[in-house]
Amino acid sequence: MSGNASTTASHAPARIAGAALPPRVRMLLEQIHALAVEVLEQPLKLTMLGLDRELFQHAEKARSSQLQSDIYAQMRQLRECSDQFPARFFDALEQQLVQFKDARHTAAARTRDASLKTMTLVEDTDIDRDIVLHEMARRESNRSPSPLQLLGQRFGVLAAQPAIEIERLPIGPYALCRALRDCGEQLQLSLETQLLLYQVFERQAMERHSELIDRANILLAREGVLPGLVYRPYLVRPSAPRGGGQNGPSTANANAANGERTAANRPLTGWQGQAPAASWAVLPVEGATAGFPAAVAAAGSAAPSAPSFSAGAGSTGAVPGAMPAGSESGISAPGMSALHSLLDAARHPQPRGNVAASAATATTDDPHTAAAPPAGDAPRPVPSQAVMEVLGRLQAQAASPGTRRSIGDIRNALLGQIKADHGPAASLAPQDADTLDLLGMLYTQIQREVRTEGAAADLLTQLQVPVVRAAIHDEAFFVRDQHPARELLNAVAESGATWLGDDDGDPVLLQKLGEAVNKVVTDYDGNEAVFTEANQQIQNHLRTAARKAEVTERRHVEAARGKERLEAAKQLATRTIDQQCRNGAAPKFVQTLLRQAWADVLTLTLLRQGDNSEEWQQRQVATARISEVTASPAGGEPDVVLGKQIEESLLQVGYHRDEAGAIARRLSTPGGEDDTTSKTELSAKLKARARLGEGSERDEEEDPRRKPVANRSPEEETHYRQLRTMPFGTWFEFTVNQQGDSQRQRLSWYSLITDNVLFVNQRGQKVAEHSLDALARLMAKGQVQVVTEDRGRLIDRAWQATLRTLRSLAGGSSAAESA
Repeated sequence: MSGNASTTASHAPARIAGAALPPRVRMLLEQIHALAVEVLEQPLKLTMLGLDRELFQHAEKARSSQLQSDIYAQMRQLRECSDQFPARFFDALEQQLVQFKDARHTAAARTRDASLKTMTLVEDTDIDRDIVLHEMARRESNRSPSPLQLLGQRFGVLAAQPAIEIERLPIGPYALCRALRDCGEQLQLSLETQLLLYQVFERQAMERHSELIDRANILLAREGVLPGLVYRPYLVRPSAPRGGGQNGPSTANANAANGERTAANRPLTGWQGQAPAASWAVLPVEGATAGFPAAVAAAGSAAPSAPSFSAGAGSTGAVPGAMPAGSESGISAPGMSALHSLLDAARHPQPRGNVAASAATATTDDPHTAAAPPAGDAPRPVPSQAVMEVLGRLQAQAASPGTRRSIGDIRNALLGQIKADHGPAASLAPQDADTLDLLGMLYTQIQREVRTEGAAADLLTQLQVPVVRAAIHDEAFFVRDQHPARELLNAVAESGATWLGDDDGDPVLLQKLGEAVNKVVTDYDGNEAVFTEANQQIQNHLRTAARKAEVTERRHVEAARGKERLEAAKQLATRTIDQQCRNGAAPKFVQTLLRQAWADVLTLTLLRQGDNSEEWQQRQVATARISEVTASPAGGEPDVVLGKQIEESLLQVGYHRDEAGAIARRLSTPGGEDDTTSKTELSAKLKARARLGEGSERDEEEDPRRKPVANRSPEEETHYRQLRTMPFGTWFEFTVNQQGDSQRQRLSWYSLITDNVLFVNQRGQKVAEHSLDALARLMAKGQVQVVTEDRGRLIDRAWQATLRTLRSLAGGSSAAESA
C-alpha cells in the first residue's frame, strides 16, 4: 500500500505543476497535497482494514447463506483493490486542488453539494449515499468552523477571489466526501458496502481532518499567506451581567478548549514526532475562568466583541473586511497577562476572603522583592536588551558534558553579571523575572520525564541558555502555539523520555539532535529561524524513521492477519466436521481422525481456494460421505474412490504416503476398520506430528489464549468493549515496575476472531502479544492506559503540569472547590 500511496504523492505534484496557475500557487498546492498524504495516508489504510473487519462481522451475522456468500465475494473484491484506495482518494483530492479556482468546476461542485440537501426524483442509491455524505460533512464542519473559515480566506487569496466557502474548499470536509464517493464508485463496491465504507471512513480518516486543516493553515501562514489572520467571532453582549457578573471566555477560547477536551478523548495514533500539538494560547485564559483568583480571572477574561478577520503585516493578499493586527502580541496579550497575574498570585498567596482586595491593590513592583529595600537601594531593572547581551556571553560558555545546570543557576549567573556591569542595585525587569521562573518550572517538569543518564539530558542542559534568550526575546513564548524553540525542546526531550524502552534508542536521531543543538548554541542570536531550521532537520529524520517503522509494522501485521485467516479457516473446518459428527454415528476413532487429519485438509482448502470455491464444495461432500460410510456396519465394501481422494488430499498437507493410506482406509471403510494398521500405532503417529499452522504440543499448552476465559468484572468488561473498537495504531503505556516507570507500545492490529493483539515499538518492531481479555484486565488494574492526543507530546504535558502547580500555589483549587 505504501508503494501506491508514494506513487500518488509523486504523481500529484507533477499534475499540479502542469496546471494553469501562478508558480507560487502551484508550489503551495503541491505542499498542501503532500500534507494531505502525510496526514491521511495511514487513516485511509486503516479504513480498508476496518471495512474488511466490518464486512466479516456482517457475514457472520448474515440471515442466509446466499447473503453471506455475497458478502464474502465483496470481501475478496475489496482485498484485491484495497491497495488502490489511498492512491485513488489522493488522486481525486488532487484533482479538486487543481481546479479549485475553475469557475466551471466551482459551479459543478456547488450544484452537486446543493443536490445533497434537496429531494429529487433520482435513484434511491444516490439519495442514500448523498444523505450519508452530506451529514458526515456537516458534522465535521461544525467541529472546527473557525479553522475552516481561516482556510477559506487563505484559499481566496490564492484564487484571487473572495473567501472560498467551506463547501468548496478543496481539502474541506465536503471535498473529502466527494473524493470518497468517487473512490467507492471506481472500486465498484455495492451500495451496502459503500455506505459501510462511509461509516468506517468517518471513524478512521475524518477524525484526522481537523489536524489537516490546522496544519494547512500553519503551512500557508508560514509561507506568507495572511500570516497574522485571526478569526474573531461576534459575541452578543447582554444588557445586564449574568452569572454574578463574571465574564466567560471568548468563543475562540471556548472552541480551543473544546478541541483540547476532544483531544483528551481521542487516542494517539501517530509515530514519534507526529503527535498533534496542544494549543498553549488557551490554557492560561481557560484556567483563569475556572474559579481561580480574581486578579488572574480579570487578566484573562478580555474577549473581542466584533466579528472580524485580522491579518498581520506581510500578507500575500488582501481579504475583504480584514483589518491589520500588527503583530501576534495582540493575540497573546490576555494569555500573557493571565500568566503574569497567576505567577504573582502564586508568589503571594492570599486567603480566599482577601483575593478581591489583593486584585484591587495589585502593583507592578518586582515580585521577587520580599520587602521594600532601604532608601537609595531601590532595585533598578535593566532593559531586556542588556539581559540578552549577558545571556549571549553565557551562551558562548557551553556547558560541559555531564553538567546538571538548572535555570536557577543561569538566573544567579545572570544576576551576578548584571550587578557587575550595572551596579549593585541592578535587577531583572518583572517580565524577565517571570519568564525565568516559568522556564524553571517548565524545565523541572520536563526533566521528570527524561532519563537522567544518556545524551538527551546533556542536550537539554546545552539548550537552556538559547531557550531563555528566545523566551525573553519573544514575549509570547508561553502562549504562542508551536513556538520553534519549544518544538526543538520537545524533540530533544522525547528522545530521552522514560517511556522509551532500552531497545528504542535511535543513534542516528541522537546524532541529528546533537548537530541541531550545536547549531542553535553556535548560531542563535535572536533570530528564531535558527530554531526552525534545526527542528526541521530533526523532523525530516523523524518522518523518515516513521515511514521505515510503518514498513516494518506492516510486515508484522500481515503475518498476524495470516494467522487470523488460518484461525478462521480452522474454525470453519471444525464447525463443518462437528456438524457431520453430530448428524451421523461415526465411531469415536473416526471422529478423532476427522478432527485432526481431515481438519487439516479442510483448513488448507479454505486458505488456498476460499469457501466459495468448487474445491471447498467437493471437500464438504467428501466429509458428508466419510460420515455416511463409517457409520455403516463393519464388514461392508470400502469406497475405493473416496479412499483415493482422501489419500491424495492428505498428501497435500504433508502426510507420508503410508500414514495417508492408513487414514484413508479407515475413513473410507464401513465401521472405520482397517486390518493393516492398528489404532494404537496410528494414534502415536498422529500425536507425534504437528498440526497445520501450529507448533509443538507444549507450545499449544503454554499459549494463554487457549485457556478458558474467566468471568470479567463490570470494569474489565467496559475496557474489553472499548478495546474491540480501538483504532489500529493506538499507543498504550505499560507500567513496567513498582516505581511507576512506563513504556509505550503501539497497538498495531488486533483480531476479533482470535482475540489476539499485536504491539510494536517506536521502530515498528514486534515487542509483545496479548489477548484482548488480558489487556482489559491490565487496564482495570491501572497497569495499562491509553495515550490520548492531549498527552502525546512531552512538552505539552510538562506545561500543563506547570500550570497546575501555579494554580495550586495561587489557591485556585480551593477557590474552585468552594465555588
